[in-house]
Amino acid sequence: MLRGSYTATVDDKGRVKIPASFKRYLEQHYGNPEFYVTSLDGESARIYPLSEWEEIENKLSLLPSLDPVKRKFLDRVNYYGQTQSLDANGRILIHPLLRGAAELLGEVMIFGYLTYLEIWSADRFRRSRLAEPFTDEDADRIARLGI
Repeated sequence: MLRGSYTATVDDKGRVKIPASFKRYLEQHYGNPEFYVTSLDGESARIYPLSEWEEIENKLSLLPSLDPVKRKFLDRVNYYGQTQSLDANGRILIHPLLRGAAELLGEVMIFGYLTYLEIWSADRFRRSRLAEPFTDEDADRIARLGI
């Protein structure tokens, strides 16, 4: 599983180096994968191994083609999304449209979310996500899972 967080830097060309532990896990479990880099809201970038993304697409294909939620989801992930590969130095390119929307330049945080990675501007993450408290309701919901 992809877990934990690391700081990294997005360079002037829009590339970010995948942390070694994440890269090692991805290579062990997916070989030398291609990735789908996208976002639902432009706040952050999600990096899915292509096989994980294809599982999402397979589930979506079960919905009717005119389903409004399917359409809304695909509109957004396709607007921000592109297929990418790691370069020889373990870096992945973040599309300029997504990079600008998510303010991904300079210091970023890379989080493991079990089957995908999420990249946030370090400042944006601190402002938005850490400002949302983990509530008693959240704890109750997690407790129902036995955690």
